[in-house]
Amino acid sequence: MAPAPSAGKVLAGFLLSGFLFALLGAVLPAWGYYRDPPEFIDIGNCFLSLAVGVIAAHQLSAAILARKNLRFLLVFACALGCAGLLSLALATPPVDWLWRMPGLAALGLAVGLLNAGLLQAIAASYSREPVRVAAMGGIYYGLGCLAVTLLVAGTFYAYSVPIILILMALVPGLFAWLYARIPVPEIAAVAHADLRQVFRDFRSLGAVLFALLLFFQFGNEWSIAGWLPLFLVRRLGMSPPASLGMLALFWLALLVGRVAAVAILPKVRHSRLLGGSVLAALFGCLLLAGTNNQFGAGTGVLLLGAGFASIYPLVAEKIRGRFPYYHPVFFSGIFSFALFGGLIAPATLGYAAAIWGIGIVVAIPLLGTCLVSALLVLIWLEAKVTGR
Repeated sequence: MAPAPSAGKVLAGFLLSGFLFALLGAVLPAWGYYRDPPEFIDIGNCFLSLAVGVIAAHQLSAAILARKNLRFLLVFACALGCAGLLSLALATPPVDWLWRMPGLAALGLAVGLLNAGLLQAIAASYSREPVRVAAMGGIYYGLGCLAVTLLVAGTFYAYSVPIILILMALVPGLFAWLYARIPVPEIAAVAHADLRQVFRDFRSLGAVLFALLLFFQFGNEWSIAGWLPLFLVRRLGMSPPASLGMLALFWLALLVGRVAAVAILPKVRHSRLLGGSVLAALFGCLLLAGTNNQFGAGTGVLLLGAGFASIYPLVAEKIRGRFPYYHPVFFSGIFSFALFGGLIAPATLGYAAAIWGIGIVVAIPLLGTCLVSALLVLIWLEAKVTGR
């Protein structure tokens, strides 16, 4: 059965989600954070503010849905994203970093509310065609991340940063208009997992291991997504637009690799695909850490994107089989903890870089990938012992 007529338009909202969430990693070079003296702690605070907004959206979305319908939630999230971008346009450096915190928190809140609303809106279609709907959502999200990076790279020298951000604000404004017009379900279809479910999960070794794996994996992905341009400018002396081109290459490799992984999952041995993905990611980190030229950096970025791409679909498939309440878009129960890894890792890198230097940007994902491989072995052993 095909998705409802409006499902495709609703799913397109994940494009906006990726666009808003990946914006900070793309706009940092445009804000001049690649110059000396390095302001790594300020960058960490920027990522932390974004993360706080996303986390706060979890409870706020439940409160909104208890009083309003899904249309209101989606329109409000898009309008909030528009307001956040306009606020950032007014707080561009040399304005003090504290003035950028409200705009970044608003962006995080908008992303969290938007994701919550999108999950509810596509619930019926997902129950009929989980693989197709999840894949479409992932494609839109990746396209949004790629689009915002290319937009900043393409306009880097053409427009001032405030003008770029004002132009970006048109995107959530357009989506607010779209969701005000298209038909969407009136009531929420998926309940938030309660605290009892969370406590039950903590008694399950398998759930804890899967949550830790996703925690480190999302942390790896968003560490690279948030810091790659600054690393390449400061370590290799690349121009900011060229470094943003490398970030776009990472998003493209991640997007193409994830689509390919979903397509070949039924045809290949999962253990081999997973092992190859981890090795590719490890080699990509090592190459990126040791290279001194643009070709080596591009090869490392491609390997990282391709390696990271397959891990999430493989792990999500296994989690779905063992924990039926899990949803690939909304992290229920203990899996809410996994999302925190992706949110907090770029902020932690800022504080670590202030102590150990920019090289830590690659060292942390390298360590995280090693932890992912160790957790995969532990999950395999746990499955053997329990017979699952």
